[in-house]
Amino acid sequence: MTIRNLKYFFAPRSVALIGVSDRAGSVGATVLHNLMQGGFKGPLYPVNPHHRELAGLRCYASLGQLPESPDLAVICTPPDAVPDVVAELGKLGTRAAIVMTAGLDGQAGGGRTIRQAMLDAARPHLLRILGPNCVGLLSPHAKLNASFAPCGARPGRIAFISQSGAMVTAMLDWAGARGIGFSAFVSLGDCSDVDVADMLDYLAGDVHTDAILLYLEGIGNARKFMSAARSAARGKPVLVLKAGRAPAGARAAATHTGALAGADLVCDAAFRRAGMLRVRNAEQLFEAAATLALSRPVRGRRLGIITNGGGLGVLAADAMADGGGVPAMLGEETIEALGRGLPRTWSQANPVDIIGDAPAARYAHALAVLLASGDTDAVLVLHAPTAIVSSADVARELAPLAAAASKPVLFCWMGGAVAGAARTVFSQAALPVFDTPESAVEAFLQMVRYADSQRLLLESPPPLRGPGVDAGAARALVSRMLADGVSTAPEAEAKAILSAYGIPTVDTRVARNTDEALAMAADIGYPVAVKLRSPDVSHKSDVGGVVLDVAGPQALRAALDAIGASLALHRPDARLEGYTVQAMARRPGARELIVGIGADPLFGPVVLFGHGGVAVEAISDQSIALPPLNRVLAADLVARTRVARLLGAVRQQPAADMEALYDVLVRVAQLAADIPEIAELDINPLLADGDGVLALDARIRLNPTGGARMAIVPYPQHLVQTHVWQDERIVIRPIRPEDGAAHVAFFHALTPEDVRFRMFTSVTDLTPAQLARFTQIDYAREMALIAVRDVAGGEPETLGVARVVADPDNVDGEFAVVVRSGLKGQGLGRLLMQRLIAYAQDSGLQAMTGVALYDNERLLALARSLGFTCGRAEGGAVPLRLELRRD
Repeated sequence: MTIRNLKYFFAPRSVALIGVSDRAGSVGATVLHNLMQGGFKGPLYPVNPHHRELAGLRCYASLGQLPESPDLAVICTPPDAVPDVVAELGKLGTRAAIVMTAGLDGQAGGGRTIRQAMLDAARPHLLRILGPNCVGLLSPHAKLNASFAPCGARPGRIAFISQSGAMVTAMLDWAGARGIGFSAFVSLGDCSDVDVADMLDYLAGDVHTDAILLYLEGIGNARKFMSAARSAARGKPVLVLKAGRAPAGARAAATHTGALAGADLVCDAAFRRAGMLRVRNAEQLFEAAATLALSRPVRGRRLGIITNGGGLGVLAADAMADGGGVPAMLGEETIEALGRGLPRTWSQANPVDIIGDAPAARYAHALAVLLASGDTDAVLVLHAPTAIVSSADVARELAPLAAAASKPVLFCWMGGAVAGAARTVFSQAALPVFDTPESAVEAFLQMVRYADSQRLLLESPPPLRGPGVDAGAARALVSRMLADGVSTAPEAEAKAILSAYGIPTVDTRVARNTDEALAMAADIGYPVAVKLRSPDVSHKSDVGGVVLDVAGPQALRAALDAIGASLALHRPDARLEGYTVQAMARRPGARELIVGIGADPLFGPVVLFGHGGVAVEAISDQSIALPPLNRVLAADLVARTRVARLLGAVRQQPAADMEALYDVLVRVAQLAADIPEIAELDINPLLADGDGVLALDARIRLNPTGGARMAIVPYPQHLVQTHVWQDERIVIRPIRPEDGAAHVAFFHALTPEDVRFRMFTSVTDLTPAQLARFTQIDYAREMALIAVRDVAGGEPETLGVARVVADPDNVDGEFAVVVRSGLKGQGLGRLLMQRLIAYAQDSGLQAMTGVALYDNERLLALARSLGFTCGRAEGGAVPLRLELRRD
């Protein structure tokens, strides 16, 4: 289950409190106090057989005595009572319950824990459980405080979801002191039912929520989490603080929440892929709350800085440099405009030092100029108190300018008591104010990183280039090795798998003995490289198993003797099964890189890129991404490493062929998706230079069980089918991100009337966001089947598309279909819809729904012929519904 019945947590009409008490300081008494003080307008039903009245409210002896079924129940009973309470609530018709009780891991009888007995009691009634072991929930817009937190929350536009009750209470206290409001506050507790993904799905569609903050200690179902996170982050900023980055921290997190923390680099990759912004500590999370609540979206990375002291400006500039920011470069026009209201001794550059005696009017002049300038995307105003001018007066002068600005304006008022009045001015004006230049700059950089992540999601990747993929040959080779009990693929076989995926490798041959090695070297041509072949040795160079630049037969014999002697010395237990002989790659100036596949127990396979060579672990320069990849994501993966700076032109060395490198990364990611039995892959080194890339060495470890599934559903190749339509062969297949250009051409081939039928409005072009939404889909929740045909001498042409988007519960799916305007009436729409209906049924959907304009007669006729029922037209639109057959 996902969002079903979650609405009763946030907007219940009535609330029952089971286990309420009059004992001061008890959980039940505190929750009742908070419910009453919060101003909840609906009925409150305390339940306790030992009281007739509590806090002026009638107290009911049992749930059966309640006058109605409560929408929401809050349970504070001892652990043993929880399953029976949940069962009775379900029978009454309650659909949401907050279980604050801890200690549900004890036995309930029948071999079940109390926790499992609780879930079993809730499941038949679709009763959703928040908790157990949680602080509760606050829904300020509903005036609901169903928690034992020490204070309430004012209404706002930010939701805060936490796996730690302590973070909930700390954030509430911090936000209250700064006047920051929230749309929801949720303590998840042990996430036995409702989890992070459920809340993300719900809040993504919540009209009261503009941004979401997460505190995570563990992630349960990685695929469910990624689907929810990707969906939410496309529409709203989602910021996450993930605890357990260090091993000791990870252990503490697991003990606290009953969840396991994944590897931190992989979590980073997952958050980035989803479009979420990760913060590193609680302070950044709190500051992010202020920035999201009080600031406008940033549209660029150029920060203008105004200061009344050079030292503050230097600190801000240093923080920008440390964080990878870009200080705004002020043009002559901006400098001249600033000079007209500043003393001659001002800095004449950014940071704009307006001198320590600056009155409020001087601040206002500088801010107005930078806001009007095309050289800045945001402005930071720094102030240190002086005895010459009142800090509060400066704040009162600037607050209206900042409030009316179209650009983000951030303030840093340093000091203590003197600065307090000014901070109050900004807080009352709903403007972000920070205590230090570093925290203000970090807040700005968070805004920039979020904007960058969103832009990355909107880029349409170009098509793959280069040779095709022979996945069948690679699978067959892996199957043979697994059948033979091989767990580590020898180098030659590993390179054969890479070659099957179109990854360039050096010619490598297997010799069983010296004579065969001599013959192969003569055929390849000297000089050659010769390497040890042993199933017991992973890193050949560690045991002297690699000899390069072997110049001739005599040198080759000596090299083979040396390899054998070295193996006997360092690994006398290892088997020597022969040698590999390969051409000596002559790539002077090539950079040594590493590309690989790793296995994460939570997120499944991951792709690694970094600085390669024998010192790869000592250098420790790598980045990670979740497969599948496209060229845009591959470029981002490379850009996140230090070695990326060496791939450009350096002195006399030309730049590396970056497109060839991106191509390898995409193909390696496809390999990870296609053959899950490949648990680990190292291509080290992968040489990269201006002539392309070349895999010199490769190592593959196999796992016959396949390991954890991918966190992101890969391209559903099994849905690719060839059809004969109108006497020509077409392919109907799922859409890919690389189809962006073809989809734009398809859109432009539609008449204005067909665009109106599809979009319900007049649209002349697709925005980047719309194009990304149409082509970069989550195959776990959505399917878009396109019909394509080959065009002589050009790219394949899109003829039509039918899509269905499932709700988070995978119950109903909303469909749409459109074909090229010149191809209507020829059966293509019917063919696409038949394929889409078959997919929807196979995916478990119960119904397909849609809406057609009343004058879209072709679609209405097609829908009726396919079994859809057409409802009554309302507002010019006809609802459509097809109940899917359940075999």
